[in-house]
Amino acid sequence: MRLSMRPLIAAIALMITPLLPAAAPAAEAADLEQLYAPYQKIIDAHLIEKKLDGGGLVAAFDYDAAMADPVIAQRLAAQKSTLANFDPEQLEARSTAIAFWINAYNFFMLQHILENPHDGAPVDSVKDYGSLFNPYQVFSREIFTVGGRNHSLDTIEKGRLLGEEYAARGWKDARVHFAVNCASVGCPPLRARVYTAANLEALLDENTRRALATPYHLQRDGDTLRLSKLFDWYAADYLAEADSIRAWLLRFADDATAETIRSTRAIKFIDYDWDLNRPANFPEFHRQAGAPVD
Repeated sequence: MRLSMRPLIAAIALMITPLLPAAAPAAEAADLEQLYAPYQKIIDAHLIEKKLDGGGLVAAFDYDAAMADPVIAQRLAAQKSTLANFDPEQLEARSTAIAFWINAYNFFMLQHILENPHDGAPVDSVKDYGSLFNPYQVFSREIFTVGGRNHSLDTIEKGRLLGEEYAARGWKDARVHFAVNCASVGCPPLRARVYTAANLEALLDENTRRALATPYHLQRDGDTLRLSKLFDWYAADYLAEADSIRAWLLRFADDATAETIRSTRAIKFIDYDWDLNRPANFPEFHRQAGAPVD
């Protein structure tokens, strides 16, 4: 009589299975909250959001307090290491990929400022990292590592998020201009939570709507609509999604802002404020000194 070895083999397999390494999670299941946990702790501790009358939102980062924080170096190092060792090519879902790169841009911008003070203090403006003839060098320097490859802030924003590959996939989204933050007063507000696949659409809509409800991004001057320079610099991105800049704005504006848009004729642009997005540079944060911030 010939005995089958199958039961014995099956039993051995059951015994050794717990010893085998677990398979990598599916790309769609990437946990961005866990991946960006050190960054989340940094903004939890030092980012201040301020709600404005009329539904607007501004946000300031307390760089002085962050630089004095005894755990900031550890948190920056932990987040840099995580991103350097993470392969973004595994991100196959649109919402996860877009959220990942928005977070990367916003973290790297903060990290660079915190790790590169001038005379022990935060720079007055990100333009201070440049020169007289090229004040915007901070955006083009390939010094930020993701998945073993160096990236610049420009390649993340313009090459990846708003680049040809994402456009071909149908992933390009002009609302990204209201999510990436260049650490300046004129930028749309940095948010106090990381972007995830679950909150991406809601946060992109909300940040666009609430930025447009502030004088940093939209003003009325008689019958002239004054807009953030974002709508001048990146007009092609908005016009790829709507017949006109006004039509794009009306898709996301609240009722009061929409009325302002409809009641004006000409469009001009607001001078971009490159002052660092620290509390002292926002009048909204010191009009009520000592009062709690929303």
